[in-house]
Amino acid sequence: MGSFVVSKFGGTSMGSASAMAASAEIVSADPRVRFVLVSATSGTTHQLLKIHELRRGGSVSECQQFAEEIEEKHREIAVELGCSEKAMETLKAFLLELKAPLICSDSNQSLDHLLSVGERMSSLLFTEALRKKSGSKITWIDARKFLITDDRFGKAEPDITLTRANCDPLRDRLDLVRDAAPEVFVSQGFIGASSQGATTTLGRGGSDYSAALFAEALSADGVEIWTDVPGILTMDPRVVLNARIIDEMSFAEAAEMANFGAKVLHPATLAPVMRANIPVWVKSTFRPDLPGTRISPQVESGAPLIRAIAVRKRQTLITVSSLRMLNAHGFLAKIFEVLARYHLSVDLVTTSEVSVALTIDEDAMGSAGKSVKESTEMLAELRSFAEVRLEEDLSLIAVIGNGLNSAPGVAAEIFHAIRSQNVRLICHGASEHNICFLVASEDALTIARQLHEVCIEKPRVDG
Repeated sequence: MGSFVVSKFGGTSMGSASAMAASAEIVSADPRVRFVLVSATSGTTHQLLKIHELRRGGSVSECQQFAEEIEEKHREIAVELGCSEKAMETLKAFLLELKAPLICSDSNQSLDHLLSVGERMSSLLFTEALRKKSGSKITWIDARKFLITDDRFGKAEPDITLTRANCDPLRDRLDLVRDAAPEVFVSQGFIGASSQGATTTLGRGGSDYSAALFAEALSADGVEIWTDVPGILTMDPRVVLNARIIDEMSFAEAAEMANFGAKVLHPATLAPVMRANIPVWVKSTFRPDLPGTRISPQVESGAPLIRAIAVRKRQTLITVSSLRMLNAHGFLAKIFEVLARYHLSVDLVTTSEVSVALTIDEDAMGSAGKSVKESTEMLAELRSFAEVRLEEDLSLIAVIGNGLNSAPGVAAEIFHAIRSQNVRLICHGASEHNICFLVASEDALTIARQLHEVCIEKPRVDG
């Protein structure tokens, strides 16, 4: 099979007929692109979430208003693209699902099915846009027939073995390289299906993850993430005007950035490409001439020590205290056992003789997940054997780089830069790729700017 890549286009790249046409131009200009995944048009997922919320609250008129706005937007795009009569009929069928009653008693399952409409509509429209630009055979496929997950609605986990088996026929068709016009597949990011056929989602921003999973399952040679920024930057350019594009970074560095809040990549994206050793490019749909950022297993040894600053908001600090911890075995295991039962993932942990402090990311709890404060059953279990205190409205700041736990003076330089700030928790030493701080959300951007100025804008002088 010839070399091919999987390309994913985000919501802004699907946001209008002109944006879709520009994205289609990128695909048609590169014969290596044989499999394309798209997100819902920008803003649609948020509107669908509102519809679900209003349905549950019984606000029929407001729900209808959001549905009509979504319908109007997608019909306008379809007309502007000059979609075929068949495509218009399919779009009409998708739009009817917005007005349907709740499809089952499990509201999270209903939400996942509703959210899938966004990706199905955008991928249908993009297929039409691509057919007008490309001489290749363009085939629309339903991701739910290939990407198989568990039934944890809102944040489903993929079944790698079943997904790969389902993708075998696609891989065979990708082997059939037609001389002039190879087949190009268009599908949806973010969505999959359980083994029973129920629609599932991979969590907010999961389209990147879908691209990596399909690339692994199809044995692709690369993944392209097309977005509205020209690559991965040293910090969010909306916060720091002097943020710089990172030309190349390692899987480990990119994983740290995604995990600690960089919006360009979904945190789970790197696992499949790391397993399959598939490089990733992050590029701008609106500046396809720029090289973007390449993510590969290793980077040159001359890479800067500190690469980026990331901020992740909506963090909750849970402090669990009990005198039973003194000289006791298994106390930490008991805490983590409770958290695992409620699918809560811990990021930072510090301990003393009688207490454990740990952070939970509120945004990592799925499209229908409760907040930590609302998880009353989980908190009751913890309180059955310890005192529990919650602190909300915190942010996690990560300094990301290489060899941070072994380079002399790095920690001192970082701590000196924020010496006047109130830091709630520090995590250093567990990874050579990050030093993390937990701070009040109202102080987070000021601290992050200070760190970017000292650690990245001003060159470090060793010795």
